[in-house]
Amino acid sequence: MARAERRADAGRNAGSRISFGRLDWDRSAYRSPKETRVMPRTRMNRTTSASLAAVLLAAGWIAGCSTAPATHDWPAEIAQAPAVVRQAYAFADEHPEVLGQIPCYCGCGNVGHTSNYDCYISGLNESGEPVYDGHALGCSICVDITLDTKRLLAEGRSVPEIRAAIDAAYSAFGPSNMR
Repeated sequence: MARAERRADAGRNAGSRISFGRLDWDRSAYRSPKETRVMPRTRMNRTTSASLAAVLLAAGWIAGCSTAPATHDWPAEIAQAPAVVRQAYAFADEHPEVLGQIPCYCGCGNVGHTSNYDCYISGLNESGEPVYDGHALGCSICVDITLDTKRLLAEGRSVPEIRAAIDAAYSAFGPSNMR
């Protein structure tokens, strides 16, 4: 670099470039620890805190989204069933008085079922524990009726209103198993 060029260059780079004849050295790549720019602690703490809060919130949301309570002692085939099926079994477990009044329209009356509840629980054993029926594991009509019942109950509908809605929606699929 010529002397005039070095002077002009020195004004633009403000000391970040040093010239040794043919070799140029860019000093900005080798900053001393004092010159290193560090994010201010308060900003870093805010960013870290916000990130941590977001991760914890997401983890709590995901954990709270489980479809069936973990307190059920189900047989392996029910425990490994899809989430909607487990949700239906859980509802049957928790609301026998409701599902006992709701018919099923899948044709399960031929196997002795008298309500939608029987598609999930065939009775109680000697200790009062439910004996699970595997019928609903492979029957989407049973599961759909149960989940519709659950939704309508959550909306505040009475059992006779729920039964009328189920009859209207599912009677085309087959005869009712209620006598």
